[in-house]
Amino acid sequence: MFTKKRTGVSRLLGLAAGLGAAAVLSTALTAGVQAESIRIGYAVSKTGPNSAGAGMTTLPNYVLWVKDVNAAGGLKLPDGRQLPIEVTEYDDRSASEEAVRAIERLATQDKVDFILPPWGTGFNLAIAPLMDRFGYPQLAVTAVTDKAPEFAKRWTKSFWFLGGGSDYAEALADVLGAALKDGKINNKVAMISVADGFGIDLVKAARPALEEKGFELAYDKTYPLGTSDFAAIVNEAKASGADSFIAFSYPPGTFGVTKQAQVAGFNPKVFYAGVGGAFPVYKKMNGENVAGVMSLGGVDVSSAAIADYFQRHEAAVGQAPDSWASSVTYASLQVLQQAIERQGLDRDAVAAEIASGEFDTILGKVRLEDNQLRTLWWAGQWQDGAFVGVAPGDKAGAQAPVVPKPAWK
Repeated sequence: MFTKKRTGVSRLLGLAAGLGAAAVLSTALTAGVQAESIRIGYAVSKTGPNSAGAGMTTLPNYVLWVKDVNAAGGLKLPDGRQLPIEVTEYDDRSASEEAVRAIERLATQDKVDFILPPWGTGFNLAIAPLMDRFGYPQLAVTAVTDKAPEFAKRWTKSFWFLGGGSDYAEALADVLGAALKDGKINNKVAMISVADGFGIDLVKAARPALEEKGFELAYDKTYPLGTSDFAAIVNEAKASGADSFIAFSYPPGTFGVTKQAQVAGFNPKVFYAGVGGAFPVYKKMNGENVAGVMSLGGVDVSSAAIADYFQRHEAAVGQAPDSWASSVTYASLQVLQQAIERQGLDRDAVAAEIASGEFDTILGKVRLEDNQLRTLWWAGQWQDGAFVGVAPGDKAGAQAPVVPKPAWK
């Protein structure tokens, strides 16, 4: 079974002082009594194979956002009240059925005001019907799917913040295509993908995108979720003669295939590693060998708002954020916050505001298009110790990609 941790902000973040502990911890609301807090619930993978991604991208931003809001006195409501956030959290233990059960309990038993999403494409898809049935806005911020437009129509309160597989695949193909045209790489690509919704979406989009740019897939291998030994895969990719290696992988696979490539002396001119490639722990694990490695996402290192967010994130949770979905996750919470401040606790009104409003975030001013955030970094690269955005190349703050990457040291 999933495990539950219910906590007022005093216990979760040590913020009760100055806020009024009795108000923060009060959860038993009776008819005719005004709420003393805004109840936020979520189920996230604190244990199991998804905990690496959730523990980097999702949970720290939930903690930081609650801390920021409550330190400022709480969420402002249209009637002039300002209420602290109270959190009810569950560990879904990296099992989608546990996440589904937790969401149902949050909605029907805990009766929280709003529910934040789990980590990962598959889990967001698993809970979407329930979120829709119970009328909760769903900020699907770590879900990458080309079916986002279809899902947004099916579940009208769902919002998709991270784009689709084709966005990332086509941006990568554009970067590689330019390098091929300039004679920096050959036309052979070795590609691997995890057999999960994320990997399936990305590889499905990448095959035609690469072919259109004149590339030959010299190696194309799908591996099961949970694979830990990448020796055979890396040796086969090395033997393919490809100058470009692509891994559409989750963090354990990303970390494993990178280390194995270094052990095997596989030194492609382009090395692209999927989810986890933009994590600070990836840099810590690989040291100067991160130079030139590409992955999804990126940040504008010249942005003062991003620099401030990185500092606050590290100060609050003891680690730097990743340079892909972390900032998008925090921005999605800013969107929710501003929608609540404008519309109150009416979930229908909040959902309508998210769909139509403009919001000030650490990413700048954002407005969703058909329930989707489209102004994103699709490809990034480690340059001078930072994971910077390289595509779209015409986006403010974009850096020119470095090809070929430096050899492993």
